[in-house]
Amino acid sequence: MNKNVEIYRTGQGVPVDGEYRCQSGQRLRLNGKEDFPVCPISGSDTTWTREKVDID
Repeated sequence: MNKNVEIYRTGQGVPVDGEYRCQSGQRLRLNGKEDFPVCPISGSDTTWTREKVDID
């Protein structure tokens, strides 16, 4: 099993529905019709990650 981390930035479109975590560690469930928001903790632009697990 391999783990890949996908990284996105505030303002980018959410590629797929799922749970994402901001740089401050806050998790949000986002859907593909949204753009990544600012950090819910700091209110500033941030990076968002989604951990993708590949089963070998």
